[in-house]
Amino acid sequence: MTIMLPGQTPQPPLPPTPEELIMEGARRKRGGSVGTLSFFNAIENQEGSLLNVIGPLIRNGFGIGLAEIGVITALGRVARMVFGPLWSMIADRWGRKSVLIITAFWGVFTVAAGFAQNYQQFLLLYGIGLIGTVAAEPISNGILSDLYKDTERGKAFGTLRSAGTLLGLVITPILGQLGNIPNNEGWRYGMYIMGGIGLVTGALVWAFVKDPRDALKKAGLRQGKEDEFRFADVPKILAIPTMALLAVQLLLITSLVLLAFMIFFFTDVRNYSPTEATYLYTTFIAGFGISSFLGGLMGDSFVKRMGDKGRIVLMQIYLVLFAGMSFLATQIDWPSRTFDYGIWFLFGLIGSIGFSGCVLPMVSSVVPPQYRSTSFALLFSFIQGGIAAILSLYLGRLAQQYGLRPVFLWLVTVPYAVNALFWFLFYRTYPRDKARMDALVQANAAANAAD
Repeated sequence: MTIMLPGQTPQPPLPPTPEELIMEGARRKRGGSVGTLSFFNAIENQEGSLLNVIGPLIRNGFGIGLAEIGVITALGRVARMVFGPLWSMIADRWGRKSVLIITAFWGVFTVAAGFAQNYQQFLLLYGIGLIGTVAAEPISNGILSDLYKDTERGKAFGTLRSAGTLLGLVITPILGQLGNIPNNEGWRYGMYIMGGIGLVTGALVWAFVKDPRDALKKAGLRQGKEDEFRFADVPKILAIPTMALLAVQLLLITSLVLLAFMIFFFTDVRNYSPTEATYLYTTFIAGFGISSFLGGLMGDSFVKRMGDKGRIVLMQIYLVLFAGMSFLATQIDWPSRTFDYGIWFLFGLIGSIGFSGCVLPMVSSVVPPQYRSTSFALLFSFIQGGIAAILSLYLGRLAQQYGLRPVFLWLVTVPYAVNALFWFLFYRTYPRDKARMDALVQANAAANAAD
């Protein structure tokens, strides 16, 4: 109950601005958009990471080694590095939904890769196909940031990632059965299936995704100029201390190369057949899907309990656990395959906590809204993609020479342990950067109300 002083008159709350009304309306009707984006991201990610599942079939089909597999993997990371930000820039200028539809129909190149007659043809066609798959994540993250408030974004990102992972539980075992097709031809059908489904998702995005930014532009509240990304703005984004630290710590986030070569670890080190390896991979993915959702909820919960430092605390716990589980999973020969399945499920259960519960919401909290899509692309496509491309090239060669076990130790376990220490730096930067952005958003809202 509010106590009024003598002579004081109650002040009515400020009416919501037109922009706030549109955004609130979009948030009330976000179910169809979130569901479709989750499915779309799942398909695009699966299409872009087919090597993670049917890589041994492709290797056997073309008679290549881990060094060549490293080249294919690096090609995907280069596509992520170059075209992730490029698609985001185009989306900022011409519309996020339109770009998602265009890149969905890019799946025709994945279908074409299934007809490749040699390694060089496959590299060309699948490489072109990968260009389209890298648009989904940064653009979808930007749309989700608009559809959810700060206190809900962990749950939103967790839902997006977990839905994709859980869909992988269905698709991965199906693709694993392709190993039973004679003459190592099963990988071709994998290309046909995923490329074809990718084409269908374009129609779903057109029908069900509603981008609130489009509604704002139609209402004349944003004409597009403030949302247009320019290379000159990159230094401004990286001038935010938290963003600079997030960029640096990506040097120590090496899970992308782990995922790319995990299936080969199962076949070459653990001696699983290609089909059996997909079952173990599915077990990991099952834990990973749960982790994505729980990570978002845990991140939001840590914020409620500890304030702005909560996500930092959770991230450090996650990094230590990831380092420990990667050691247990890759460096110890367990006495039975039952132990293997249990360890890899637990590993997956930890695998995505930090990304959905900490990193993604932190980016949304310190970057101006109009630069969110591009900020996601800058960090997780350009910078992380470039790092992963270099690591993939070297990891393939090192694995061919020394084996995957020692490579995973020094390129996965050790970097994650070091990163847990690096994250102490965020205690100085993140609370200040978030407070600064909160004040800016409030000032803009007040200015709009005054107008």
